[in-house]
Amino acid sequence: MRADVEYSPVGEGLGMRDFWLYVWMRRAAVIAAHVTGLGLSLIISLLSRPGTSLFSWHPVCMSVAYCLCMTEGILLFSAEGSPFCFKSRKGKIRLHWFCQALVLIVAATGLGFMVASKNVSERPHLVTWHSLLGICTLAATLIQAACGVCVIFPKLLRLTLPTQRLKLYHATCGLVVYLLATVTVMSAMFSDWFQATVKGVAWWAFLLLPLFPALVVMNQITNGYLPRKKITS
Repeated sequence: MRADVEYSPVGEGLGMRDFWLYVWMRRAAVIAAHVTGLGLSLIISLLSRPGTSLFSWHPVCMSVAYCLCMTEGILLFSAEGSPFCFKSRKGKIRLHWFCQALVLIVAATGLGFMVASKNVSERPHLVTWHSLLGICTLAATLIQAACGVCVIFPKLLRLTLPTQRLKLYHATCGLVVYLLATVTVMSAMFSDWFQATVKGVAWWAFLLLPLFPALVVMNQITNGYLPRKKITS
């Protein structure tokens, strides 16, 4: 009797005890990534004191868009530690679309507050590495959203590429966007506003925290799209 079983090589060669330890470590890492994304959004929002100025809304919007919404939009596909694990694949895709739409809306709002703040204070635009990285991140986010549309409506758009390849491109592009967003968030820690607000060991903690969800997201995407082998018995 012959049966073909597809599997991902992640965890291959582990004993039962080591395998379950590996599973629980991955689950703990995903849960920690959820907590880190939410925590960063909340703390940055509190530090920026929204409503005190036009600029104060910029960190709030951008942290909610990328640290929270984009992170949750990707991690909801994780089999370990996702609060949406009970959802069907179709339900998760709808939630993913909702989260990514929020990213675009909230990020555009944050950009609007930043532009308005610069105009009111008569300060030049795009003169720092953070601002340049931010524009690149927003542009990449728009491109990624367009890739998502291609994955959902390939027939309507008359695309000839196979669906699986479109999904691979979409996931790869999504990883690039998330890593770019992580670098942009980290560059914000070097701004005059943030360095005047947070100092010492706390500043180093904030600088390194965005790396943890990025590593979890990178692990999820690369493991989900590793070349698959077939076992024949």
